[in-house]
Amino acid sequence: MPVLPGAEPYRHEGGDVGVLLCHGFTGSPQSLRPWAEYLAARGLTVSLPLLPGHGTRWEDMQITGWQDWYAEVDRALRELCERCERVFVFGLSMGGTLALRLAAKHGHAVSGVAVVNPANKVHGLSAYALPLARHLVRTTKGLRSDIALPRSEEVGYDRVPLHAAHSLRNFFRLVDGELPQVTQPLLLMRSPRDHVVPPADSARILGRVSSTDIREVILEHSYHVATLDNDAELIFEESHTFVDRLAPSVGKKGSSTGG
Repeated sequence: MPVLPGAEPYRHEGGDVGVLLCHGFTGSPQSLRPWAEYLAARGLTVSLPLLPGHGTRWEDMQITGWQDWYAEVDRALRELCERCERVFVFGLSMGGTLALRLAAKHGHAVSGVAVVNPANKVHGLSAYALPLARHLVRTTKGLRSDIALPRSEEVGYDRVPLHAAHSLRNFFRLVDGELPQVTQPLLLMRSPRDHVVPPADSARILGRVSSTDIREVILEHSYHVATLDNDAELIFEESHTFVDRLAPSVGKKGSSTGG
């Protein structure tokens, strides 16, 4: 299937410090593209993959699960580690969950983690209904474009495939148990007015990781997809400062490629 316009993966060959960016559930690289380009313009090597089943049509996502999504970011991280001396993992929503698992599993290979409105749990009655409902109903209403900024749109699906949502629920449970293995410096940025992921998820993550170097930034003027919202520039600046503090030897050369 053709990729939706704007949902293409992105890669930039920069210096010896790399960043892997992970997009969210039913979303696409488009939601993180401005963040990726900001980092690339400052000399970083950047990888922003398209997760399997995403960026085309929801039917393609129906036959994928967390193992497929995680395998893709794990592959991208290993590529960056071969190319760069220091590597960081960033993520939005479920992408934040993926980033945290990469940190838990790869240890010292990951120099730091930055997450925006990270997800930790499927909340409400829907969580309990998923195991049965996924066999009766194929999709439910989508989660796209929870953004305060007028005329800012997220490229993603209007429907949520329930088989994939059930897999996501299992993934959240798995990663929650692995959070104590996260020891790297952590930058967590969250929106108080998030209509997709509640504040409890960030609180749970902050309470369970073993990191001692933690910074929490409140995104007062944004909703869930804060990387396309009013606080986007704050996210970009905070994350670059985070990388620069932990790996100051950022290269200044490189060229970018999309696709």
